[in-house]
Amino acid sequence: MQRVNKLLSLIVLVLMGTKLTQVLPANPEESWQVYSSAQDSEGRCVCTVVAPQQTMCSRDARTKQLRQLLEKVQNMTQSIQVLDQRTQRDLQYVVKMEDQLRGLETKFKQVEENHKQNIAKQYKAIKAKMAELRPLIPVLEEYKADARLVQQFKEEVQNLTSSLSLLQQEMGAYDYDDLHSRVVNLEERLRACMQKLACGKLTGISDAITIKTSGSRFGSWMTDPLAPEGDTRVWYMDGYHNNRFVREYKSMADFMASDNFTSHRLPHPWSGTGQVVYNGSIYFNKFQSNMIIKFDFKTSTISKSQRLDNAGYSNTYHYAWGGHSDIDLMVDESGLWAVYATNQNAGNIVISKLHPMTLHILQSWTTNHPRRSAGESFMICGTLYVTNGYSGGTKVYYAYQTNSSTYEYIDIVLQNKYSHISMLDYNPRDRALYAWNNGHQVLYNVTLFHVIRSEQL
Repeated sequence: MQRVNKLLSLIVLVLMGTKLTQVLPANPEESWQVYSSAQDSEGRCVCTVVAPQQTMCSRDARTKQLRQLLEKVQNMTQSIQVLDQRTQRDLQYVVKMEDQLRGLETKFKQVEENHKQNIAKQYKAIKAKMAELRPLIPVLEEYKADARLVQQFKEEVQNLTSSLSLLQQEMGAYDYDDLHSRVVNLEERLRACMQKLACGKLTGISDAITIKTSGSRFGSWMTDPLAPEGDTRVWYMDGYHNNRFVREYKSMADFMASDNFTSHRLPHPWSGTGQVVYNGSIYFNKFQSNMIIKFDFKTSTISKSQRLDNAGYSNTYHYAWGGHSDIDLMVDESGLWAVYATNQNAGNIVISKLHPMTLHILQSWTTNHPRRSAGESFMICGTLYVTNGYSGGTKVYYAYQTNSSTYEYIDIVLQNKYSHISMLDYNPRDRALYAWNNGHQVLYNVTLFHVIRSEQL
């Protein structure tokens, strides 16, 4: 840019016998300046021009590209700061856990050295506990390596930001294409890193956050995890049967502060509280049937309906609280799911992945958990989590992983603040659980444990 600014160009214009007079732009600072004109010996017009002032370089097309590139890096910096805060918080927990594990290992060695002075039963119990915890140590080491990876991201973005800032001051000092390539590469790696962090194993659930008190004892409420940015509409459905009106609130703030809403009338009443809004449509179980219906809010029409073959309905295989809750539709990071039970699986839970357009079953998994013994359930990252009840002391105690077709028993407390949970669903965009708790609409934040391997990025 400095070379351009120092250049005084002579532009030769052949005007076929027309004499050029002095020309000045309306605003000299906004364009190339023509400050004199003349005619050479052969009758051609000769104009002397000078490039825009240095301060006007912001109007150059490549400079605009650089400014956009810098803005992109700044946005990436903000994302990395969020990523770093989350990783540092989890790392503190990991370091503390690691110290406890190593302390337990030390105690175990002491017991092992003096085992003759200990009762055999106590010795075996401690040894078994240590065997369970020992595999966690390399996992914790991996997690610390992930924290270093995030720090590396931060340093790369800082260096890139400095280069772009200098490049804005002195055009041509750096290779623009090389910088652009670096930004694209870093952006792809950051996106991959964020995707890895989006999923993980459920390790904790926050206390209930009461959003509103309204409606009957049973119902459902939700937001659309695939809604466009800025669309925070809330969808509200009171009751579990004999109703077909869905309320639409403009935003979460509007839902909390007022009763101003738009009402949508469904073509059929719904069954249970297992509805879900996904990508602008509501998916629900038609009352007294195993029919799944997809209703488009924009066109107010049914865009697809499909029977869920062999699925029980009309309180055949409901959740423990009843309420025609035989079929529960839900969404996680990977898409749309249906959780139900069949006679063929002896009334135990069946998990099916559904195609959101056709509603056809893509794949199914049969579990050994009785549907009627489940309080509620929800999907996170392809894992179905089941609660032990719906009233009183409640916890998440069963998890079925569809990626490995295995299950395990866990123990995660779920605060049942108002003593009766009739709806519990996960929203992957908010990373939160939405619940209907005895006429109260509440939220729970969740904690997911994840390990990122640098070779995968």
